[in-house]
Formats: sequence, C-alpha cells, structure tokens
Amino acid sequence: MNPELELTPIEESIREDGMLFVRTDSILETMVKMPLIVAGLIIAIIVMPIQTSFSSTRTLELIIYSDGSTHISRQIDVDPLEPDFELDLFGQSIDNFVAIGDTGFLLSEEIIGNKAIIDKFGSASITIDYDVHDLISKEGRVWTFSFNSPSDYTLLMPKNSVIVGMSGLPTNMEIVDDQPKLELSAGLSEINYIFSSVNPTPNPTIPNESSFSSFTAAIIAGPIIAAITATVIILKRKQSKSSTFITQSEPIPEKQSESTLVDTETIFNFRPEMREDDKEIIKFISDNGGQALESELRKKFLQPRTTMWRAVKRLERLGVIEIDKKDLQNLVKLKKELEEEK
Repeated sequence: MNPELELTPIEESIREDGMLFVRTDSILETMVKMPLIVAGLIIAIIVMPIQTSFSSTRTLELIIYSDGSTHISRQIDVDPLEPDFELDLFGQSIDNFVAIGDTGFLLSEEIIGNKAIIDKFGSASITIDYDVHDLISKEGRVWTFSFNSPSDYTLLMPKNSVIVGMSGLPTNMEIVDDQPKLELSAGLSEINYIFSSVNPTPNPTIPNESSFSSFTAAIIAGPIIAAITATVIILKRKQSKSSTFITQSEPIPEKQSESTLVDTETIFNFRPEMREDDKEIIKFISDNGGQALESELRKKFLQPRTTMWRAVKRLERLGVIEIDKKDLQNLVKLKKELEEEK
C-alpha cells in the first residue's frame, strides 16, 4: 500500500463582511516574552564590561628625579576573581617594575611593550612601582614634563627646580623638603621647569678703572697666596705626623660616626619575619657603613637587577631601609630609627 499524505487545511473564519480572522495565541505569547528578552540583553550588555575590565585607580603618585626619569607609584582596585590583570603603562622604557598584592607579597608579571600582565593570586588591590624615562624631555635649560593621566594624581618635583610654565593650574601646591608638590587633575598636563643654581651669582656690573686694577691685582696675588697657604699646611701636617709618631704610646681611638646606626640584631628582632636572604643584605649594608649602592648589592649577591630591586623594595616596605638617588643610582641606607608600620 502506498501511504498517502493528507493535508489539513488551516481553519480560518471569514465573516460576511469579508474580514479574515487569524488565531492570535502565539502572537500574545511572543508579546509577553519580548520585554523579558530585551531586559536580559540590557543586563548582559551592562554586566559584561564590568566582569572583563573591572579596575579603578585608588592613588597615583609621580616623583620626578633630577636625571629626567620619573617614578610612578599606583594603587589599583581589581577583580579578585580574575586570574590575571592587564595594565597599560605610562611609556615604553620601563625599569625597576614591582607589583605587590594586598597581602604584601610580590606578584609575578610579564612586561610586553607598554603593557604589564600581572598574576593577581586573588588580590583585590595591587600596588605598582616602576621607573619610566618617556615623560620628560629637555631643550636647552628647560625640562618639559608631559603626562596624560586617567585620574587625579600628585606630582613631586625635583629639588632646586623652578616651574616656568604650566598648561593648567593645579588643585593644590605645597613645598615638601624644598621640593614643590602639586595635586593635578585627570587629563593632559604639561609643566616646564628649570634648575636654579644653589649659589646665586650677583648681577654683573661694569668695572671702572680702579676696580679693574684691583681685580687684576687679585688675580695675580691669588695663586701666590694659595701656594703659600698650601706650603704652610703641608709643613704643619708633617710636623704633626712626626710628633705623633714619637710621642704616641696608646692607640688612637676610632672616630665615632656622627649618627649612630641601628645594629643588625635590633633590626632582626624588630622584624622577626624577615627572610634569610634579606638578613644577609642587611648585614652587608651594616658592615659597609650603613649604606650601599644597589649595584654593589647586585655584585655582592650575584643577583639580577629586577630580583635585587624587589628585595630592596621589600626591605623598604618593612621599614628598615630607605632609598635615595645618588649620581643616577639607587643608594640603600639603613634607617637610623625604626618605626612601626602605620
């Protein structure tokens, strides 16, 4: 038997006036569901960017050094549920990059161009420190700082710097340790500054004939007086050395340092949680007179630059050392007084 296909006609009702009526059950159901679908799409559009790019800058601090480099310290709130965080850096030439989680531990990172990919390990807040060399330019005596900030920030200028031009007014300005400190708003800022001489030179005057003669006499007599003075000093030193050699019966006591440093045992008792490799660094700095260049520490302990910088920043965070700039290098010094972390 061959199966036959039977077609069932759609029932439609036609009124006498010619109007066609169609069943509206499916249309009503669709109209009820449509607002729910639209609301779901709107919620998804709003929530998706928050899940993928949730981050906000809590603090942003910049310090300009006299060599033209800029230190950036930034604290960012991030999503602790995401495994890593991608951050845009302010420049291409990045140096001494350190990322610290909210528990105080160093976080691993990878620098690619002007981006940093940081493994958060569940941190909800990340503190980032690094040096950048792209924000400062120089033309003649004038240095120019140019920065496009995503948020409000503070800027600490170098010592002996004088601001000669600004693209906008700061929200606040004060002097901290002879350094101008500015509070600036988000957006593009440009600051022009120069370095003033420590000993200002007097205004030049046109010398008359008598002053010119005295000036010439001073030039001639100056080297003669200097030579006589040097000869007298040398003779006195020789006499003092010979008399000391003849009459000295007791050893000369060592010269006491002007400032007494905290001994290593006090530091270790102050920070019992300090790592053993950090203790070795403290001992070396103490034996070196209480201070050492970061390059000397790398040479002593055979550590790469990034590893030693992390160790130094860790000790600074513990409050046992302080870092200063000396001849474009980081000078690590033991603190004279230990203070509890606030």
